[in-house]
Amino acid sequence: MEFTHQLSGYVARVEHGIDRLLPADGTRPSRLHSAMRYSLQAGGKRLRPVLLLAAAELFPAAAGGPDPLPAAVALECIHTYSLIHDDLPCMDNDDLRRGRPTAHKAFDEATALLAGDALLTHAFLLLASSYDPVPGLSLVRELASAAGSQHLIGGQMEDILAEKKPETTAAELEYIHLNKTAAMIEAALVMGGLVARADAQALLILRQAGRQLGLAFQIIDDILDATADTAALGKTAGKDAKAGKATFVKIHGLETARRLAGKASQDAIAEFRKLPGGAPFLVELAAEMAARTH
Repeated sequence: MEFTHQLSGYVARVEHGIDRLLPADGTRPSRLHSAMRYSLQAGGKRLRPVLLLAAAELFPAAAGGPDPLPAAVALECIHTYSLIHDDLPCMDNDDLRRGRPTAHKAFDEATALLAGDALLTHAFLLLASSYDPVPGLSLVRELASAAGSQHLIGGQMEDILAEKKPETTAAELEYIHLNKTAAMIEAALVMGGLVARADAQALLILRQAGRQLGLAFQIIDDILDATADTAALGKTAGKDAKAGKATFVKIHGLETARRLAGKASQDAIAEFRKLPGGAPFLVELAAEMAARTH
């Protein structure tokens, strides 16, 4: 019950922050800002900003330090921009996201593209305008690295290239997952630590935990895409197999994929337990993620 209450509190803070820190509805150009809000306020798990807020609260300096909420919203802006672009006809050409029409279906392709671009740049405006140089510069560097060509975007590029190959190796698939998905979850935890001025050892633990948690999250996504239905997922089920994408299920089989997801989850939990107070919320969140059905 305590976990559920904490999780609801974090999500409510994120939703309030999104509403407050995005350009207001009706401000020009209103269509663009409506598309940004439509995509960002569509719901979702808010996993990345929740991780950031929870990580920040582990450290004593957080009580008198800067507010982690702008960093959490900036992170969700980046995540949502990547989803908008991922859904475009030139990429996955998907009609459904978070249980409702994707941005290019609700508006049009050009508006969706620009809304993604605007969320990307708004993320860095939030960081630059909300924090002093310490920790602001470190936050910008961490988010830019995670979202850049060697991680999020690079992982997406390798994912696209893998579709054109007759066979993808297990090592190549792990590279895609660690960069396309895990890097942003890793960044969420590290950014929480940076806001709270965590020491180098704690930041390393957060990074290692985030890497394993992100890997588990993507493997479970692969499993759900192969086993769940569209209504449960809130997005089109079975699209990975239809597109010929490399997934853990395709390469390793369903049972091995489940075992690998379980191992990555347990590795993340082991890292979380090294943090101040044993990080019980993050431990339980990792366990809940491992058991999720959507």
